Amino acid sequence: MISRPRSAVAALALSGAALVGLVINEGYSDKAIIPVPGDVPTLGFGSTTRDDGSPVRLGDQTTPPKALGKALRDVQAYEGKLRQCVTVALTQGEYDAYVDLAYNVGPRAFCGSSLVRRLNAGDYDGACAEILRWRFYQGKDCSLPENKRLCGGLWIRRQAENARCAGAGP
Repeated sequence: MISRPRSAVAALALSGAALVGLVINEGYSDKAIIPVPGDVPTLGFGSTTRDDGSPVRLGDQTTPPKALGKALRDVQAYEGKLRQCVTVALTQGEYDAYVDLAYNVGPRAFCGSSLVRRLNAGDYDGACAEILRWRFYQGKDCSLPENKRLCGGLWIRRQAENARCAGAGP
């Protein structure tokens, strides 16, 4: 494995490639939708809140430029939370993977996780491996073939985040 330089989290920002991957993974909808049964309404590129911080409601609408702007604001907020809870230096790939994960699961869940505890203890490999534990949706293991239709995309996303974290992704 090639050693990649690590930087203080405060010096990092989500890479352009990771932002593109994030919005592709989230998908776009100009109308508020419930992306999967039992989920909360999302709008644009997976945003769950309006600009004023209130929850997205069915019937809300957006445009691609507004949705991308909202996604950027959301990412910046999640980056701020990540900077508060991660105390060790990261590679760009690790940072990108963790921001993508936090965007998907929420910063509170991310920062309170065993992944962050392992990471802050200096167990970089173990922390990257923890990404693959976030493979469940409504109690279903998304890595299992029988759950592919329900949530197989989540498992694909976790594998890509894990690869990026380990230095194998863009």
